[in-house]
Amino acid sequence: MFITKANVNRRMLLRGAGAAIALPFLDAMIPALTPLAKAAAAPRMRFGVTYFPNGAIMQQLTPTTVGEGFAFTPILKPLEPFKDSLVVVTNLTRSHPGSQVGDHAVSCAGFLTGVWPKRTEAEDVMANTTIDQIVAKRIGQDTPLPSIELATEDFTGYVGACSPGFSCAYMNTISWSSPATPLPMETNPRIAFERVFGEAGPASVRLAAARKKRSILDSVANEAKSLQASLGTRDQQRLSDYLDNLREIERRIQQAEAHQQKGESNKMDTPVGVPDSFDDHVGLMFDVLAAAFQADVTRVFTFMMSREISQRTYPQIGITEQHHTTSHHLNNPDKIAKCVVINTHYVRLYARFLAKLKATEDGDGTLLDHSLLFYGAGMGDSNQHASDPLPIVMAGGGVGQGHRHVEVATRTPVGNLWSTVAAKFGTQIEHFGDGTGALGELF
Repeated sequence: MFITKANVNRRMLLRGAGAAIALPFLDAMIPALTPLAKAAAAPRMRFGVTYFPNGAIMQQLTPTTVGEGFAFTPILKPLEPFKDSLVVVTNLTRSHPGSQVGDHAVSCAGFLTGVWPKRTEAEDVMANTTIDQIVAKRIGQDTPLPSIELATEDFTGYVGACSPGFSCAYMNTISWSSPATPLPMETNPRIAFERVFGEAGPASVRLAAARKKRSILDSVANEAKSLQASLGTRDQQRLSDYLDNLREIERRIQQAEAHQQKGESNKMDTPVGVPDSFDDHVGLMFDVLAAAFQADVTRVFTFMMSREISQRTYPQIGITEQHHTTSHHLNNPDKIAKCVVINTHYVRLYARFLAKLKATEDGDGTLLDHSLLFYGAGMGDSNQHASDPLPIVMAGGGVGQGHRHVEVATRTPVGNLWSTVAAKFGTQIEHFGDGTGALGELF
């Protein structure tokens, strides 16, 4: 028997001038005659959390039936193509000590921490290590980035209280590496892309560097061409599709930069690489995350699609009123309808990300097959700043049997969900935050 299969190391990088690009999973990374399930390079389960702001119209989001085969509500309708890998979990609540309801700050600060954050307007913030960082300690230690944290709005320049009694720090992130350490979230797609696939320069020279530098992919072209020549037909196509995808991300970032540079005389402090369009910005961030998963640069992410109390408007979908203002609908039917349109649009943008993962091969399946993803928020009814029920949707092969609506006991702490997730990834936590235990048979 003659074995002629090429053998490529899973951690091999394509190197060029100032760049080192990780490779996607290839058949050539599996030693000859080794079953995929036993190969060291076999795809690993990923974890990600996507957060949307300002609560939701829960009556238009929550399925009306419990169990298998629920009908999709108007807000969740864009996710119907992924029903076989989708689970809706309802009746969870974030921490709410006593009769305190809280507001936007505690919504994002309590979502992945499972605690009521310390009330302070100073720098002595305190919450809890978030579930993404717990998972990253288990599955992210042999990847270049243990985790990545992204957002689309940056308010880190604000000091004091951005919400009554609570520091702005609580609203700028959903990820905490320790109870006292909120993690910064990157909003610039260029920097996020370079963090994953190249070298990002200091902020002061970012614009000049963007003008001078060649494409990251151009710098590794020769090595990529040499590698492709040694691969089988299936791997050649995988690598070609992967590099084409990265080049498209680069092109869109460069296009956004070029547009912004036209007005640089009065926007000298504007970071390059951030599109003017919200939809384009979100799409770029999701594409960077998908590429990072594909290259196994990271297996854990958190992404704030927008910040709590966001005043963003959405003329592209006919909403010219500010998001936060509209979310306080006072039971006005017109405002409720507008909130549903906004909520649905966010889900539609998320659905495009799931479609990208589903279309990307990864070993014996797809990136979606090999992921456990959460889409949700730390606020239910936006009009009441309600702590429950929270809108939470699980997606990916990690959910087990899909197309289910799981209704837990009323006001079950969200920490119980994160205890269950931690156990799935190999970490036993009896009480996560203010939780009372695991959820049991969820997956």
